[in-house]
Amino acid sequence: MEVSSILQLKKVTKKYPSASIPAVDEVSLTLKQGELLGLLGPSGCGKTTLLRIVAGFEKISQGEVELAGKLICDRYCNTPPEKRNTGMVFQDYALFPHLTVADNIAFGLKGKKSFGRLSSKDIKYRIGEVLNLVGLSGLEKRYPHELSGGQQQRVALARALAPRPALILLDEPLSNLDVQVRHRLREEIRRILKAAGISAIFVTHDREEALAISDQIAVMRDGKLEQVGTPEEIYTKPGSRFVAEFVTQANFLTAKREGELWKTEIGEVDLKSLLATQQEDGLNLIDRAEVMLRQEDIILTPDCNSSVVVKERQFLGREYRYCLETASGKRLHARTNISNAVDVGTNVNLSMIQAKPLIFPFANLNKNKVTI
Repeated sequence: MEVSSILQLKKVTKKYPSASIPAVDEVSLTLKQGELLGLLGPSGCGKTTLLRIVAGFEKISQGEVELAGKLICDRYCNTPPEKRNTGMVFQDYALFPHLTVADNIAFGLKGKKSFGRLSSKDIKYRIGEVLNLVGLSGLEKRYPHELSGGQQQRVALARALAPRPALILLDEPLSNLDVQVRHRLREEIRRILKAAGISAIFVTHDREEALAISDQIAVMRDGKLEQVGTPEEIYTKPGSRFVAEFVTQANFLTAKREGELWKTEIGEVDLKSLLATQQEDGLNLIDRAEVMLRQEDIILTPDCNSSVVVKERQFLGREYRYCLETASGKRLHARTNISNAVDVGTNVNLSMIQAKPLIFPFANLNKNKVTI
């Protein structure tokens, strides 16, 4: 059974008069019912602007936005935020400090006409439902200042969920929390949204957060979509060098083609399995490229004859992170388990777990990757 779409963006563009390039540049994507989409990218890439467009806080320069099959935004009309049937969770929670938890949640329910005006009894029942959903039952009489940051974030989520919107929008929902709370809440947010059966878009610059929460990830760069896919697809099959570097934090080694081999300063990669693809894509003309090495795919073996040296070692609890220096002075990073520690200053030979690492054309770092 095909899942229907809840949101469609068609060549959405936002250009500010004072800017030389668009903040959002012809972005098209589809969000399916019940799906969680992470907008991932560095600061200034346009992800928050895109979220504000969907929320109704920004008008677009061109394109269309459809929600639940209805046009809510184009260059001529802009449905107000309060009439879009969306819920918003802000980075700073935006709770009313003078209202209790229950009253904060009730604020969005009073006078709500999407499914009829609610009675006081219905509002109280709905408050109990969402508090139970977010795991805060029994705290309805507390004020925001009496709650932890994680609890305040869950109240903000409960308030957004209470009116049963078609779509929830979250702007950097975990950025104000400490690391331990952030890790716990990203699991809870996914569980809560899935239990509610609601679609959601959340903005983040944290790749681990995006990978943990999302069903789909849209990676943005300079206002454009670089790649859209599942977390597994984005991580294992990055569509550009930017995605590979930003999401996987991979290393890149310059490679030169010699016959049926790509030669790098740490070794050679067989070219035979690439020949058919080369002929199809015209890549047989390329003699320089960049080989991608994920940090976790590098194996370190002490070798006094190697020119690669361990310059730094960080203990991260479950693993070590090494900084390595090649003969040319290039710095590479590797992650290994703690069972075989390698001392700083050790010469090491590098080998790859992957039999077929990814390679990117050197001339244009934004072209699609090729598997070799």
